[in-house]
Amino acid sequence: MAIRPLVILPDPLLRKASRPVERVDADLKRFADDMLETMYDAPGIGLAAVQVGELLRMLVIDVAGEDEEKRPQVFLNPEILARSDAMSTYEEGCLSIPDYYAEVERPAKVTVGYLGLDGATHELEAEGVLATCLQHEIDHLNGVLFIDHISKLKRDMVVKKFTKAAKRVSA
Repeated sequence: MAIRPLVILPDPLLRKASRPVERVDADLKRFADDMLETMYDAPGIGLAAVQVGELLRMLVIDVAGEDEEKRPQVFLNPEILARSDAMSTYEEGCLSIPDYYAEVERPAKVTVGYLGLDGATHELEAEGVLATCLQHEIDHLNGVLFIDHISKLKRDMVVKKFTKAAKRVSA
């Protein structure tokens, strides 16, 4: 297992749609382990493959609390099949937009269809922080960031800040 470097805003890779996973094999399972190790190290509760530089429709999540046993989940080709009309608001952050948080409103419950590392098709009904995390990470697979769900003014300020920081690093 290896900790992979994170892709940080304003990297244009974050705005690209990811391609479907075509087969589950030993390499993909190793990559899933790397993603989980990277997510735990960051630390975070979710990570999409694009955030470590792979345009692959794959994400990992673990919403277990600090005092709870880890519950890692791997989702291949996840797709939101249903959304509740009821909405909920959570403060979201992103490993690709470090140290920035904002309140985001999303459907309170979702049903997600996905392929597991076992190669089988699964369906999961999620609510609370798991539903929010799934929506956030699936957005990543479509080139959408959580800042796209906040006001244009706030989003423009965040992008400007990270663009300036990236220029300082590369200078």
